Amino acid sequence: MSESAQAAVVVTVFTPRPDAKDELIEALRAYLPEVHREEGCLLYAIHDAEDATIVLIEKWASRADLDRHDESPALAELDRTVAPFLSAPTRWTTMTPLLAELGPAAAL
Repeated sequence: MSESAQAAVVVTVFTPRPDAKDELIEALRAYLPEVHREEGCLLYAIHDAEDATIVLIEKWASRADLDRHDESPALAELDRTVAPFLSAPTRWTTMTPLLAELGPAAAL
């Protein structure tokens, strides 16, 4: 299977300012319906982590789908929208699932 045909998973960590966590969550929440309509979006979910960060977990059907999402004007707008609510730069990691052939419990 080519790299572009494999699923892509992204974990993005946002560090909100202590006084702006709710605003960050609302900005991300408002963006969810648009992303869920994008071709290849399998998962785009926001989580409140124990270390006071907000974590976004994404899964895309292919790397090509993720690349289209990454180049979208809407994502650039979201980056500008959330910037005032952050106390540190956003961190993200892109991953390729291993053992997906074992089913959903073995690979996100």
